[in-house]
Amino acid sequence: MAAEALLGAAFGVLLGHLTSKEFINFFRGKHDESLLKKLKLKLLGLNKVLNDAEDKQFTHPGVKEWLDELKGAVYDAEDLLDEIATQALRCKVEAEYQSGSNQVQSLISSSTKSFEAEIESKLEKMIDTLEDFSKEKDVLGLREVVGRNWSQTRLPTTSLVDEPGVYGREDDKEEIMKLSFFQRSNADISLFVMHDLVHDLAQYVMGDFRYRLEDGKPCDTSENVRHFSYVRGKLGGIDKFNVIKDAKCLRTFLQIYPRSDYNEWRSEKVWLSNRVLVEIFFGMPCLRLLSLPRYKIAKLPYSIGKLIHLRFLDLSHSRIAQLPESICTLYNLETLLLSHCCSLTTLPMDFVKLISLRHLDLSETSLKEMPVNISRLKDLQRLTAFVVGKCGSGINGLKELNSLGGEITISGLENVTSSNDALEAKLKEKKHLESLTLEWGSTAKDSKKERDVLENLEPPPDLKLLEIKNYRGSNFPTWLGDQQFGNMVSLRLENCKNCFSLSPLGQMPSLESLTINDCPEIESFPVRGLPSGLTDLYIRNCKKLKALPEQMHTLLPSLKSLDLSECPEIESFPEGGLPSKLDNLSIGSCKKLFGGRRDWGLQTLPSLTNFSLDGEYEDVLESFPEEGLLPPTLTYLCFTDLKNLKSLNRRGLQPLISLKRMIINNCPQLQSLSVERLPTSLSELIIWCCPLLEPRCHREDGEDWHKIAHIPFIRIDGEVISE
Repeated sequence: MAAEALLGAAFGVLLGHLTSKEFINFFRGKHDESLLKKLKLKLLGLNKVLNDAEDKQFTHPGVKEWLDELKGAVYDAEDLLDEIATQALRCKVEAEYQSGSNQVQSLISSSTKSFEAEIESKLEKMIDTLEDFSKEKDVLGLREVVGRNWSQTRLPTTSLVDEPGVYGREDDKEEIMKLSFFQRSNADISLFVMHDLVHDLAQYVMGDFRYRLEDGKPCDTSENVRHFSYVRGKLGGIDKFNVIKDAKCLRTFLQIYPRSDYNEWRSEKVWLSNRVLVEIFFGMPCLRLLSLPRYKIAKLPYSIGKLIHLRFLDLSHSRIAQLPESICTLYNLETLLLSHCCSLTTLPMDFVKLISLRHLDLSETSLKEMPVNISRLKDLQRLTAFVVGKCGSGINGLKELNSLGGEITISGLENVTSSNDALEAKLKEKKHLESLTLEWGSTAKDSKKERDVLENLEPPPDLKLLEIKNYRGSNFPTWLGDQQFGNMVSLRLENCKNCFSLSPLGQMPSLESLTINDCPEIESFPVRGLPSGLTDLYIRNCKKLKALPEQMHTLLPSLKSLDLSECPEIESFPEGGLPSKLDNLSIGSCKKLFGGRRDWGLQTLPSLTNFSLDGEYEDVLESFPEEGLLPPTLTYLCFTDLKNLKSLNRRGLQPLISLKRMIINNCPQLQSLSVERLPTSLSELIIWCCPLLEPRCHREDGEDWHKIAHIPFIRIDGEVISE
């Protein structure tokens, strides 16, 4: 059933081409239209007997063979009709955009003339092939079964294959999840893994059309292979991929991640031979999906423009500095992944000719500007980065991109020339956006202009995550904190150096996480200015902030994590103490607050399990923590950069009967553990950059070894000495 569902879906794609108005109009007047009618009739006739063939293939070897051969023929027919559809699309694009280098135009012209001359003979040959299948179905006694035709089966139309590690359009991935073919990877939620049972079924369904290269597996492939996958090794040389050099009709070249060594795979980049790119990949003109992430590719061959069927191209984490102009002739390309291509500074001049593009990932690149007229890519559903440059497309290039969803970072906002341009971007109308980062670059020259620009960049009301970075206006916009943002769960304000007050946020009921980082002019929180559902509050490098929100213990009852760092003017926690649900507290370089630590009242927090302290505190000379400072509920304790700490306080540590993990980092004066024995509950101890303590903890012969020998896992300066 699965095999014929896939085959029937392919029939549906073919029949869709043949009934497409653009397809018919392109063909009309140039070629014999009767060929299309004949092809359609042959496909409809074969489609009717797929149900019967599915039932009989298990008991009739001849039917099974007929089905397998039909799959190959249907693949070939789909390639042919897709090529015709691509030529129609090319004519449409070139009519709208009369530009491009002479080399690109020459490539297009030569391929078009060659194709036009052969199109009718190819169609006639295809019709003859399908006629042979029609005759054979009669010989095999295949009949129409009343009920649903397989071409009516709605399956994802992109050529994604049955492998883990596939990135695709969000709609396709959600559909796959609904069909329970895939499950989310535990290692990375952006990746999908096929269930083992379905994997075995897929191997049966695809037969010789699918090949997975694995170590120790015989390297014998058929020229019928359409889908190829492999686990990347240390090198990507020509010998490794010679196994598919004869698979000229290959559709899918997919790199999959290893189930066992995922972290190593993710962090490592390897070389890919240029010969592989030139001789193998681009000698396979039927490719729909080409996945080459985490390779040290510096340049793409110009011949990539010959991959006219390509829908999906992943070049993420490569060394590419620029893309060849010929990539702009890939009119079917729907997904282009360029994330973490840190050397990439520009996109080709004719990039906007990629009118089928739906998903463009430009995160973590070095782009300086967007291509002119990028607003013509109206079907974009994912655009992770938009750079406002001094040239190229201005921010009003976002005006027509109202289908954008997911996340986007808009940077270079210092180059917005007027607040009217910001208004023309129409961010508020992009209702599918979930995450938005607004980022300025160089120091502001006009604080009022920046304030007006941000005021006109009001996000859509259903936004979930908002980040404002390097903004130099003196006030936050009036829309920030508005009750219309009822779905916002996270707000991050970073390096807003001129803002002296925080907008009231109490009317945002869904807000769970608030980060205020490097906002040195903010002095206080507005009264009742935070929502009661807030769970995480991070305040860092706010030099003038004098106090935390008042009545936190009652007004923020859901708060679970509080991180305070570089806030030297905060002297104490609010009256009434901290919320009772707090389970994580981190304090760094808050000298006045640390000076009043005896009044912290941490013993009253029944849920507190994690405590971290870092920074230089002059009065910590002999030992820490003092007796009674830390509650017995702690399971995690970390000291960092306590430059004057000389010893640990036995009486302060002894009550910590639940402590499981302890980290001591960069305490150069720490001479010994002092205590007779660290808490017996400890299962992990990590010590970094404590030169006086390190020799005392040597296994067996260290003076303090007996104090830590009971701990199952110990790591000192990166070396595991006990596990």
